[in-house]
Amino acid sequence: LIVFFLLSRTTKRHCTLYDGQSCSLSGVCHIPMSEPFCTKTREVLIEIAKKLGLQCHSKGTVITIEGPRFSSRAESLMFRSWGADVINMTTVPEVILAKEAGMSYASIAMATDYDCWKEHEEAVSVDKVLKTLKENANKATSILLTAIPQIGSMEWADTLHTLKVSTLRSVSTGDN
Repeated sequence: LIVFFLLSRTTKRHCTLYDGQSCSLSGVCHIPMSEPFCTKTREVLIEIAKKLGLQCHSKGTVITIEGPRFSSRAESLMFRSWGADVINMTTVPEVILAKEAGMSYASIAMATDYDCWKEHEEAVSVDKVLKTLKENANKATSILLTAIPQIGSMEWADTLHTLKVSTLRSVSTGDN
């Protein structure tokens, strides 16, 4: 899945570059997250996955949970009712920080299990996740090794300018 939307159920993570600390950027950033992932980068990843003959869903919603525990069945069913296609512990805060930094960012989600919402499947376990993760690593590596040169050869000035302007317009310093 090349992630399109995101939901966050995290509360304990550092999710901004503008947190008032001495080493942080000044102001408050109200970054728009209607499209959290870079469309141009997503399109490259989708194209490459298809060229490589990999099963790839081009749109889907990820929900990031705090972890490290797995979801309860009730939580998983609730997340599905909210429209989440994937449950993970790793997309937030990365996508938010990248957006605030004006970076082009996309996320590849490779399923390792059905979580516990699917009643007739084996319950999720660390062993099962690690086994499937190893199998998916080759697919992810193939996508990235093919996509990176293509991304590197593309013109990014307009995209990066748009991202930078979006961030600049989102920061309130008290002076504006």
